Amino acid sequence: MKLKFTKMHGLGNDFVVIDAISQSLELTPDQVRHLADRRFGVGCDQILIVERASTPDVDFRYRIFNGDGSEVEQCGNGSRCFVRFVLDKGLTTKTEIRVETKSGIISPRLVEGGLVTVNMGIPIFEPARIPFVSDSEAVVQPLDLGDQSVAITAVSMGNPHAVQVVADVDTAPVATQGPAIEHHVRFPARVNAGFMQVVDAHTIRLRVFERGAGETLACGTGACAAVVTGLRRELLTSPVLVHTRGGDLSISWGGPGTPVLMTGPAVTVFEGETEI
Repeated sequence: MKLKFTKMHGLGNDFVVIDAISQSLELTPDQVRHLADRRFGVGCDQILIVERASTPDVDFRYRIFNGDGSEVEQCGNGSRCFVRFVLDKGLTTKTEIRVETKSGIISPRLVEGGLVTVNMGIPIFEPARIPFVSDSEAVVQPLDLGDQSVAITAVSMGNPHAVQVVADVDTAPVATQGPAIEHHVRFPARVNAGFMQVVDAHTIRLRVFERGAGETLACGTGACAAVVTGLRRELLTSPVLVHTRGGDLSISWGGPGTPVLMTGPAVTVFEGETEI
């Protein structure tokens, strides 16, 4: 079967975006892994599927698959690419849309300069809802990695994150601690591991080891989780500029019970067709 797709990225976090409204589609995990393979397929961090909404109060349904074939709840950089895609393809004329995801409704909107702002929803701190195995709701908690213990903050932005503060992201042990944290027994659904360096009250540097994808050049939900962590720990003041290896995001949060707003770019790289 021939499959039409669009290659996009948000700060280097790259996606294969597929319109499942105009063409029939049901991908198997093997097909997802093939498409995501950078040598034998198209190559991407995640595959984004645009589907018809299942309820009348939303505009589209949005499904996200990691390169390992697993389906996940949320993707911040992908959500910006999503709104850019449906506008460019003429699937909507709205500059702000309501999108159904596995973790709930998000509302991305196109703003000045071609940037996209996404209402990422209210962050979740209750351990059972993250999910995170803990009998405490302390903001900072120890996580035993066997040969050492690290201090993390667990938070969900529709998907689970474990954020730690480091002195320098360039020398942070992302490659070694990232997999250990991702598969830690206290995170039954696995977790994204964030490594945050505080530059000043309004600026951080960030690297994220994403579950099912490894370290990516940028992670939108990871940026939201890191800023929320810094604000809860009184290390930051909103809004916060997040420097990732792929570029910058602006994150603002008004505090508990309010949604996180993320603003950043969404870029189309090329259109293509492949056989699956």
